[in-house]
Amino acid sequence: MMRLNAFDMATPGHIQQGMWRHPRDTAANYRNLEHWTGLARLLERGLFDGLFLADVLGIYDVHGGSPDAALRGGVQVPLLDPVLLVPAMAAVTQHLGFGVTCNLAYEPPYLFARRMSTLDHLTGGRIGWNIVTGYLDSAARALGHAEQMRHDDRYDLADEYMQAVYALWEGSWAEDAVKRDRQGGIFTDASRVRRIHHAGPQYHIDAIHLAEPSPQRTPVLYQAGASERGRRFAGTHAECVFVNGTNPAVVARLVAQLRAAAAPRPIQVFAGATVVVGRTEAEARDLLADYASWASAEGCLAHASASLGIDLKKFGMDEPVRAGESQAIRSNVEAMAKVAGPDWTPRMLLAQSVLGSRQPPIVGDPVQVADALAGWMQAADVDGFNLSRTVMPECLESFVALVVPVLQERGLYKTAYTPGTYREKLFGAGRLLPEGHPAARHRWA
Repeated sequence: MMRLNAFDMATPGHIQQGMWRHPRDTAANYRNLEHWTGLARLLERGLFDGLFLADVLGIYDVHGGSPDAALRGGVQVPLLDPVLLVPAMAAVTQHLGFGVTCNLAYEPPYLFARRMSTLDHLTGGRIGWNIVTGYLDSAARALGHAEQMRHDDRYDLADEYMQAVYALWEGSWAEDAVKRDRQGGIFTDASRVRRIHHAGPQYHIDAIHLAEPSPQRTPVLYQAGASERGRRFAGTHAECVFVNGTNPAVVARLVAQLRAAAAPRPIQVFAGATVVVGRTEAEARDLLADYASWASAEGCLAHASASLGIDLKKFGMDEPVRAGESQAIRSNVEAMAKVAGPDWTPRMLLAQSVLGSRQPPIVGDPVQVADALAGWMQAADVDGFNLSRTVMPECLESFVALVVPVLQERGLYKTAYTPGTYREKLFGAGRLLPEGHPAARHRWA
């Protein structure tokens, strides 16, 4: 079965820069709770597996050494905390999962562990965590540091962080610790709760986890690192991996590396995708032209400068971009060189950015879109897709109304949700992480 997440962010401009200006777009309503509850209802009607919420902790100020372009273009700023949106959306749905991006680099494990346990309780076991270490120097400065840690050092930090939160989620409370015994006056059997001691290079914890065991204990673990160090981290920890790419053969090689790194544990791989669908191919092409007329070149360059760690404003439009060492997203730099060659220029980047991002859209009628998605699954060995928004909410409404029925007719997409937690729905197994996962080592015998 094809897996589907909507890919969104609590901000006017997420991936496709400039689309918030379209007269039918509602992304500027991101501050209103009804915007998010309506989205959640729509996704559950379309039987989506989840809503994948992106987040960053800094502002995009690499382009021209200034945040002005990002501020003008609404390029992931202003930005709300995605965690606070989830309980409201969970309240109006029963099955939809929520993958929330949270940066572990700037929050103590003890506080974060309680936040995730709270969400897992309030959603009835429908929470996932997209593990990120950040890539913006502006975030590091905002949190009191001169600059962010080096790329691979951030993953070393993350490895220790994961051990700390695993111990809290999996090892502090026995499954039968909570008694709720009104007659005996015992809420929790103290002998079935233990203090977690963690002493590592970065973190020291001597504490009992504040939350009782939640339905999944550890949230479903997403990760999006595609560098060599990121792949090793994903192989150790991730259950679901988010990848991007324009060439299925290239993505297939990355997927093979990720699956090998995680073996024998299964992982699910979601590819980023943008879809423009119409009732006919001509209608879809007209929609694409309409959407493209609102795309922002400046917004695209501001976003790309930050994610590449390269100030593209320093280069002429036809001048080859020379990338020095960057602590941003290394895989983005590598991917750009593979797609456009080592002498790629800002103009070449913009030529790829039809809708204000480097992700080329899939365009066509429902059958053509279904063919393209099925083709990607077969050629790249991905399990499903994170669908980026274009013009909201019509892009998702059209997908649910037009593409989902075609996928269902082909037997590629579910016709009903299965019961259980987010993890059970995704993997058809138990609500807890499997025994082979490093988190399981922290459990009570």
